[in-house]
Amino acid sequence: MLQALLGIRVIWRMVRSAGGERITADHCTGASGDYLVKERVSVIVPVLNEHNRLSLCLEGLIAQGAEVHEILVVDGGSNDGTQQLVRTYAQRDPRMRLVDASPVPTNWNGKVWGLQVGLCSASPDSNWMLTVDADVRPKAPLMHALLAHAKRARLSALSVATLQEIESVGEGLLHPSLLTTLVYRFGIPGKVIRQVSEVQANGQCFLFRRDALEACGGFLVTRHSVCEDITIARALVAAGHPIGFYEAGDLVSVNMYADWRDTWRNWTRSLPMHDRFSGIHTLFGWLEVALVQALPLPFMLFLIIARTQHSWLMMLNSILLSVRIGVLFGTARAYQRRPWSYWLSPLCDLPVAVQLLRSTLQRRHVWRGRVLVRGGM
Repeated sequence: MLQALLGIRVIWRMVRSAGGERITADHCTGASGDYLVKERVSVIVPVLNEHNRLSLCLEGLIAQGAEVHEILVVDGGSNDGTQQLVRTYAQRDPRMRLVDASPVPTNWNGKVWGLQVGLCSASPDSNWMLTVDADVRPKAPLMHALLAHAKRARLSALSVATLQEIESVGEGLLHPSLLTTLVYRFGIPGKVIRQVSEVQANGQCFLFRRDALEACGGFLVTRHSVCEDITIARALVAAGHPIGFYEAGDLVSVNMYADWRDTWRNWTRSLPMHDRFSGIHTLFGWLEVALVQALPLPFMLFLIIARTQHSWLMMLNSILLSVRIGVLFGTARAYQRRPWSYWLSPLCDLPVAVQLLRSTLQRRHVWRGRVLVRGGM
């Protein structure tokens, strides 16, 4: 009965969020002239030893239009040549500036410290802040399209469900299973969010109205969070600010992790999205993943092998398995290229559910050699 009730809840969420709006280059149309002339954006890129993957990000940022007032690359103490790389790009574009944020205080999430230092270092002329991760690859119309949509929808913030780049067979199996947990728990991107329990966000590409962000204390509220993007989004919504979460096609893509092992170790750390705002919703979200996404396939196999007479169980799990296959086709557009193993990714759903539970219960996490304690000491 619990599986059936949660299944109805998940299906209704998907139906309700279907057909959402997407951000495209067409959003730039009609947004020229005086519409965005007063908008100034400071881009904040927190980095730590990102020399091998930062170039594509910086290339995309310097290709953005005049609405980008400055590009602040905030370094937490790199020793791999990242700082020299940034200085090289700064010679090409005067908007780029290297900000030294080292050493990172021991009681801070290192990325959050970089974001907060970037916010404090930003020009007072900027009225928007865009946070971008080093592995993000933006295209030239991105900033204009984001600003145009945020202004038109009167949003305090919006983030992008970035186009994912995966290559290996292992990533093709694991990554889509992890991504699907977001669809089951929060629905399909493409809407304005006004309730904390419905918050979706992605810190890889996150645009904030500066006054709203500063009114919430900046990134200070997320200093002990292991899912800082979700926490700051929830803080904004809790304060009454509408935010958005949208797909943006090929305007921005990301290569998140090196391989499936890196994905397994690091994405499952933040994916439970458990923080001081989540409360009982963390439990319900995990139950939806476990009983509605992960259980139907192995349970169907068990029922077939056991030749059980419980036809209602067979029907229920057949419906839920059909939904899972439908979601598999739906999330295909989230990937630039799909290895053949993508279509077998539901096989990873059960171990993913177990790992998410384990990560939710774990307070201490390690990221980039730093120990993060959810909620602080």
